[in-house]
Amino acid sequence: MTTPKLSISGPKRIALVAGETSGDQLGAGLIAELRARFPDAEFAGIGGAAMRAEGLDAWHDCGELAVMGLAEVLRHLPRLLNLRRALRKRLLAWKPDIYIGIDAPDFNLGVERWLKERGVRTAHYVGPSVWAWREERAEKIGRSADRVLCLFPMEPPIYARYGVDARFVGHPLADAIPLNPNRAAAREALGLDPRAPTLALLPGSRLGEIEKMLAIFLEAAALVRQQLPALRIAVPAATPACRTAIDAHLRAFPELGDAVRVFDGDAQRAMIASDAVLLASGTAALEAMLCKRPMVIGHRISPTTYRIVSTFGMLKTRFVGLPNVLANEGLVPELLQHDCTPSKLAAALLRWFGHPAAVEALLPRFEALHRQLRCDASARAADAIAELIAPERFGAVASASVDADPAAH
Repeated sequence: MTTPKLSISGPKRIALVAGETSGDQLGAGLIAELRARFPDAEFAGIGGAAMRAEGLDAWHDCGELAVMGLAEVLRHLPRLLNLRRALRKRLLAWKPDIYIGIDAPDFNLGVERWLKERGVRTAHYVGPSVWAWREERAEKIGRSADRVLCLFPMEPPIYARYGVDARFVGHPLADAIPLNPNRAAAREALGLDPRAPTLALLPGSRLGEIEKMLAIFLEAAALVRQQLPALRIAVPAATPACRTAIDAHLRAFPELGDAVRVFDGDAQRAMIASDAVLLASGTAALEAMLCKRPMVIGHRISPTTYRIVSTFGMLKTRFVGLPNVLANEGLVPELLQHDCTPSKLAAALLRWFGHPAAVEALLPRFEALHRQLRCDASARAADAIAELIAPERFGAVASASVDADPAAH
């Protein structure tokens, strides 16, 4: 096996591969910070418009990797395998100083391991959720990545148990969202009544999630509106296809009438504008926390998946919502599976609308968590990468960044 000769002098070559829009945004911030440390660096790999705007030589677009669901993966498998083979060959010929896989673990971890075995330094940005289930995956991830960059402070200790070098860098959303979002400005921008009680509904950004959750959420909203007739409901649609699906569901709820406004995108602004948020679990729960809005998390998975998870004890955390996971207590209601019914969701929402003191007590907890995650994530991630590429120049900087880690205190 031939080890590629890494560049000792001249421009650093940094390969990055992002598999979807969220990874493209992370990659763009990372490229900008790495360029500040390596002004003449060359960046190549797979990314989207944001990474290209920062100077990535995109050999492929990240949309080519954005395949979800078992049936879709199987249909695209031959193409993805060919893409991976071609990418590995091109990377080895290009001789990067480091390969950075951004999320997309099913694709990136295999490429990372293959390159690591051939002497290329590797890093993985956004580790899989080992804090939630199958903690032992950390060991396998460590065989692929020389360093894992984590968004949450509870992750590095788990990796450390398996001898994996993992660094908490913070969450870019925490950097982007103000500590005190302006609700009045958000309502004005969206054309919402500044005085009306407002509920934001976020059933998910994928069609499967909308089909599974939106009817339940709309029925819950209708029950809330029976108690609050002035209620206004904001529903952001992630894509045109999502909007079509949302509009189809709304036709089954004529009683909601003009109380509902559907927006193209603007999920974050809709959350800021709301008095409460009803959402499926995932990053949206974190975003609602950063927007300082009380929420109710409602989620269902397939009965078969639920039985497997329950029977084998695969879920290793008491909570599924990130605000509760980060706080290690039930700050906001989680109504899952059999508890995720319109009546229970409505009752939980009405408690937020009817108890302003409870909302006021929640806000400082959310702010404290926000500050914990607000670490200038792109800069800290770049410090951790720079130390791998040029430890003689950047080792002290990265060590200082780790010492400043709020999770360590």
